[in-house]
Amino acid sequence: MVKLRLKRTGKKKAAFYRIVATDARVKRDGEYIELIGTYNPINGDVKIDQDIAYKWLSTGAQPTDTVRNLLSKEGLMTKLHNERQVSKPKKSTKK
Repeated sequence: MVKLRLKRTGKKKAAFYRIVATDARVKRDGEYIELIGTYNPINGDVKIDQDIAYKWLSTGAQPTDTVRNLLSKEGLMTKLHNERQVSKPKKSTKK
């Protein structure tokens, strides 16, 4: 299963994260499939390539809780939710 999660980089006491798509079995700072964006918790700066993130989410990648919150702030989770609601056909009630 593919997960969207944070990969820690940076120095001690000065964390910096990359938002990556990775296999769930790989270590936190191990290899990743694709880089999606960056997150700097010190100043709250988030940079996400929305096209790549949307591609992974639409193919079934599961974001971690923190990444889900970051994607929600960027408006990506709402966009994905709205598209899924539109694509579902309504059930007909025939008797």
